[in-house]
Amino acid sequence: MKTDDIVVKNSAINWKDIFALRDFKKGEIVLRWNISHTLSKQQFQKISDEEKEYITFLNGKYMIMQDPEKYVNHSCEANTKAKDFCDVAIRDIKKGEEITGNYSDTSSKNHMKCMCKSTKCKKNIVC
Repeated sequence: MKTDDIVVKNSAINWKDIFALRDFKKGEIVLRWNISHTLSKQQFQKISDEEKEYITFLNGKYMIMQDPEKYVNHSCEANTKAKDFCDVAIRDIKKGEEITGNYSDTSSKNHMKCMCKSTKCKKNIVC
């Protein structure tokens, strides 16, 4: 995966998102996360809900998501899944398609209103 395989731009789902600049095959890594910004559980518990917007919990780590991975929006019909600190395609993704993940794959236990506009939207998610 190269950074020129994706682009951050305006999204119909929520403010900004990542879009594919090429086709990705099912199982291919779409995006590798920068995991150099981690928090302890105590640090995470002390920050405001607003600050938690770009924090995810995966594999026992609280991470502050960085550019560009922090712009992957949630969808109830996501085209990637979180695996080993990467977004991995769970189906073929076409050039120009918005890259989405299922925030329920991470387990920080935050609740949020879903804005994905999918026909299978759950309206509220635990992420």
